[in-house]
Amino acid sequence: MDGSEQAPRLARRSANRKSTMKSGRVIGEKREKLETASEREAAHRKIHLRQVRRTLLTVLVFTLLGVGLFFIGTAFMKGDVVAPVSTSVDIPYAPTIEVVDLGASAAGGHISSRMNEYIGQLESDLREYGIVPVRAVIPVNSIREIDIYLDGYSGYLKTTVDRGAGVTAEDADRMLRYLTGQGIASFEYIDLRLDGKAYWK
Repeated sequence: MDGSEQAPRLARRSANRKSTMKSGRVIGEKREKLETASEREAAHRKIHLRQVRRTLLTVLVFTLLGVGLFFIGTAFMKGDVVAPVSTSVDIPYAPTIEVVDLGASAAGGHISSRMNEYIGQLESDLREYGIVPVRAVIPVNSIREIDIYLDGYSGYLKTTVDRGAGVTAEDADRMLRYLTGQGIASFEYIDLRLDGKAYWK
């Protein structure tokens, strides 16, 4: 051996401990734990049980829905569940005064529910102003005009179902007070069919 050649240095034990590689050991020494056959079988059983539960729950829900629909359908077919049918038409405001339809009387017809409701509403609104209606007349060849005859007045009010009953009653009160203020005791009619305007004759 030549004096110039140096012998290889041995690594210190402390440096060897810090090394990532363990001396004298294989890299793949730490292996994952192998799954045994019994553990695999238990996991498969759990998954299978979950699927069976889901299937049973779905079948149960659809069965209950089917049974419910069947009973509802059967009840309707038997006629057990039938909404009560009313033969009479409920009118919120039914007139208490005499209603004469000159056109329908001649033709043998009857007054529409819309007309009846309007007359009842107008009667109620006029009474709030202290005006007492006694009779409503629907002229011949008229489907919208209603003439209201009043207690204590010689004339009548020409009204139309196209205007609100409340507004018509207010205009009637205003016009009657105006005529009384002017000293006019009698009139043939007061026309209240137009918005914002009233005529008398």
